[in-house]
Amino acid sequence: MTVISPSAQIGTPTYSLVVPLFNEEAVLPLLLHRLDQLLNKLDGPAEVILVDDGSTDTTGIVAAGRAKDDPRYRYLALSRNFGHQIAITAGMERASGAAVVVMDADLQDPPEVVLDLAAKWREGYEIVYAKRLSREGESRFKRWTAGLFYRLIRALTAIDIPADVGDFRLVDRKALDAFLAMPERNRFVRGMFSWMGFRQIAVPFHRLSRTAGQTKYGWSKMLRLAFDGIVGFSDVPLRFALWAGTGVSLGALAYGLYIALRALHDPTLVTGWASIIVLVSFLAGMNLLMTGIVGLYVGRIHTEVKQRPLYVVGRAVGFPEGEKAAKSRIAA
Repeated sequence: MTVISPSAQIGTPTYSLVVPLFNEEAVLPLLLHRLDQLLNKLDGPAEVILVDDGSTDTTGIVAAGRAKDDPRYRYLALSRNFGHQIAITAGMERASGAAVVVMDADLQDPPEVVLDLAAKWREGYEIVYAKRLSREGESRFKRWTAGLFYRLIRALTAIDIPADVGDFRLVDRKALDAFLAMPERNRFVRGMFSWMGFRQIAVPFHRLSRTAGQTKYGWSKMLRLAFDGIVGFSDVPLRFALWAGTGVSLGALAYGLYIALRALHDPTLVTGWASIIVLVSFLAGMNLLMTGIVGLYVGRIHTEVKQRPLYVVGRAVGFPEGEKAAKSRIAA
């Protein structure tokens, strides 16, 4: 295969690789080395967009230095940590390639798999996602909860999100334009791509354990992502609130009739506080639960109507338009 020199890649690229970064100084040198090897193997010119999602270590220094020295690399620094899904979106918005690849920086998504994704894209598929055959370095509990999440979201939503598939994927320009036209703030990227349709296919791969550093995606972030996926693509929680409220009301009415009938036939019946307290507590708990579910949706509406920028860029290096890339993204 023809090796493409860095100087030949200054023009419009065929591929854009979007890599979100957050405190990845331990793995970044090896990542850049593997990306260099990948760029030389691709069948067309490519660019790499390194999106710094508010790193507090030397990640930004190393990434910005590479963007200054190599015309194939771009560096985009967000003004603070906006989250993984937002960082992905920021990189894809500035990608100029005909095909855009999203991959994590920890090398659990092997860069060499991009060659297989590109081959399927050349066959005419508009979205090619990487499907995990194994998950090295992850506990049995984490694998079990991940499987439970995919089963749950497929049961609660009308979209078919493939199991064991993350954000590691290749997206054709046509599908990317459709994705960028979706302005919601609480983003669940893999669900958004599944919702769009288009011709999609999986490329299986073995997910490796983290090469260096520690994961930045703890349980709180994973739970938030799960809630974003369920609430963003399903109204089942609202319907559950409706039917649960109806069921509790009917149960309370039936219990009240039972007490009234028993009081007519049993004059020795002593009215006690226990049943009242249990009923009131139960009804109050259900009321709070239903209010909380409705509040999730109302909170999302509040976030959307404020129309704040999805993110703010603090610095941009290596982009053809220069510092013009350093601007806030305002959704239409």
